[in-house]
Amino acid sequence: MSERNLKDLLYQEFARIGKSLSSPKRLEILDILSQGPKSVDALAKHTDMSVANVSQHLQTLLHARLVTFTKEGNFVIYELADDIIADFLTTFHALAEKQLLQVQQIKEAFLNQQLGIEGVPLSELMLRMEQGEVLLIDVRPKEEFEKAHIPGALSIPIEELEEQLASLPTNIDIVAYCRGPYCLMSAQAVEMLKAQGINAFRLEEGIKDWAQWLKTNNS
Repeated sequence: MSERNLKDLLYQEFARIGKSLSSPKRLEILDILSQGPKSVDALAKHTDMSVANVSQHLQTLLHARLVTFTKEGNFVIYELADDIIADFLTTFHALAEKQLLQVQQIKEAFLNQQLGIEGVPLSELMLRMEQGEVLLIDVRPKEEFEKAHIPGALSIPIEELEEQLASLPTNIDIVAYCRGPYCLMSAQAVEMLKAQGINAFRLEEGIKDWAQWLKTNNS
């Protein structure tokens, strides 16, 4: 086989991955799965799609070997095929944000200007947590918190936050985080907390960013 044929075959395989990433919904599904395994029903809920549409997208990702699945009773549970996929998604987001002005503008508009929510840097958060100055809450679903979370964080899923507001301290700053810079659950949490007179902030980073920060600062 000639070198040309080998290269054609190689890049054809690379293109399988590229084609599977060409759908915004499939990218969103991968982002959600980077937080932990999910059933098809849960993915449908998180993405506002029908179960049938989610299943179709999952088959494409399965064909590209980006996801795997197991069966638990009547449920089919999907997860990322390898941790390297989550690392790739982080790099992919950083590339898009650096190269595409639209991504920067959307992020600025929806996560900062329109919401009017102040953020706190990860380095500052860790220092203030050590000093007991802030309470960190994780507003992702319980199963995502149980898989991985920032040490010291309190798990309060966004759908449970309203009923737990009365039990939260009002004499300390509260920082909310969720799945990363493009997740709005933490922004919703901050709005709810501020409406109760609580001094609240949003952590833009998610668990993957925290792990990278920890690795960098401990090296």
